[in-house]
Parts: sequence; structure tokens; C-alpha cells
Amino acid sequence: MKTRSILYVILVLTATQQMQAQELKLKIPAASRGQRIEQDFGLGTISVNYFRPNTKGRKIIGGMEPYGIVWRTGANNATIIKLTDTVTIEGHLINPGSYSLFSIPGANEWTIIFNKEDEQWGAYAYDEKKDVLRFKVKPVRLPSRIETLTIQFANVREEDCLMQILWENTGIDLHLKTEVVNRVAANIESSMKEENKPYYMSAIWYYNHNMKLQQALAWMQEADKITPNAYNVKYWLSRLQLKLGDKKSSIASAKEGLMLAEKEKNVEYMRLNKEVLTEAGVN
Repeated sequence: MKTRSILYVILVLTATQQMQAQELKLKIPAASRGQRIEQDFGLGTISVNYFRPNTKGRKIIGGMEPYGIVWRTGANNATIIKLTDTVTIEGHLINPGSYSLFSIPGANEWTIIFNKEDEQWGAYAYDEKKDVLRFKVKPVRLPSRIETLTIQFANVREEDCLMQILWENTGIDLHLKTEVVNRVAANIESSMKEENKPYYMSAIWYYNHNMKLQQALAWMQEADKITPNAYNVKYWLSRLQLKLGDKKSSIASAKEGLMLAEKEKNVEYMRLNKEVLTEAGVN
């Protein structure tokens, strides 16, 4: 009798395991599809992991997602935002880390919440005591209906960008800022004390930011000594010379760069060096 019972249990366990194995092989798409986006920003990155429900003809904001109630800002798991660098969001400083992104919709004002508990399902276990940042923003009415919840980055510049939450006819713009120029300048000054000095990239950075142009020229001249047959170095050398008003030297450098680019059949730097020559007045 005991033997039969043991065999029965073994058969049931085996059948259960086989069924579970079959279910693991079965792939069924989620009703709300997941999306992972990553944006380079400042000296770091911002990534968002969230699930994207559809309206399906329903009233969403102020309906399915009521006003005044904490929302996961997505579906399924709470939306997660990860920062690798310090940023300010709507003027509020937030440190690198992984956060759940919650929100409280309102007709005229939304509350945006960054919560340090980044692994949770929905907002059912939301704990206000774990909030690290909470602020209010004004929603905007979108000109056209957005069927699928969308979180995206827009107007991405060196030190600022927008993170947008768009769904149905409602849009939320979150203004992000970070410090880049001063930190990069400090990094450059520090790197120039090392044995392998980043002359080339540092000079380009200063040129693009209109900073310490005489120093940038000296660094590019050093880069030219190290790689005298580099058409890209000749191009940037000519750019710096032209910006500092030395047309004669700029023309000479651009002509050398053009000749080297033609030799290597590099169309891009042939065009760039020609542009400098045109700007310097060479027909």
C-alpha cells in the first residue's frame, strides 16, 4: 500500500514538472508591452524600464487612472528610472541610483514621485516613507490622442533635456539639467598633468565651447607634432587658426589637410577642409 502511495506521488510530481516545463516554453505576449530606453545625458545615462498600456477606447486619466491616486506610471511592475550621474529634475537635485517612478494625476496638477524601492508590482505596496523626491508639475493637453503610453526624451542638449510622459490627451514635461562644462574643464586640466596628455580632444572641446582658444591652439599644435600626417588634426588646427584670425596659417593647414584626405580618399575630411578654405576666402 505504501509503495502504491509513493508511486502515485512520484507520478503526480513528474506530471506537474512536465506541465510546468511546457508552460515555461510557451511564450504569450503581455497585454502591456515592455520597453527599455536609455539616453546619454551629461556625463552619464538615464534609463527607463516600463510597461506600455493602450487606451483601447477607454477614459484613462481621470478614469481608469483616477485623480488623486498614486499610479505606477505604467502597467505591471512600477516604472523604474536609473541615473548614473547627478541631475536636477524640475530644479530638484537627485543622486545616481535606481528609483520607482510614481505619479498622482490631477486635472490641473500632477505629483511626480521618485521612490527608492525600485522592485515592486504596481503601486499596491507603495510606501511614501521611501520617497526620495516629490514635486508638482502642470500637465499639458496634447493636440492628438496617444494610444500607447509613451515615455521619451526630447530636446536633448549638453546640459539639459526633457523627459516626457505622454498618454491619451495628456502630456507631462520634466525638465532635467546637469553640470557638464565646468566638470569637463576640470577633467581636462587634471588630465594634462598626466604623461599621456589628451591634446587633440581637449583642444576640440575648448574650440566648441569658445574657451581658452590660445591654449587650445597650442594643444592642437602639439597633436600635429605627434601625428603630422593626420588630416583630421590639420582640419581642427585650421579651424582654431581661423577662429583666432590667422587666415594665412589656417589656409596652409586646411590645404595640407585636404591633400592628406584626398590621398586617403576620405570624403568627409575632404569636404570639411574645403569648407575652411571657403570660409577663409579661398575660391
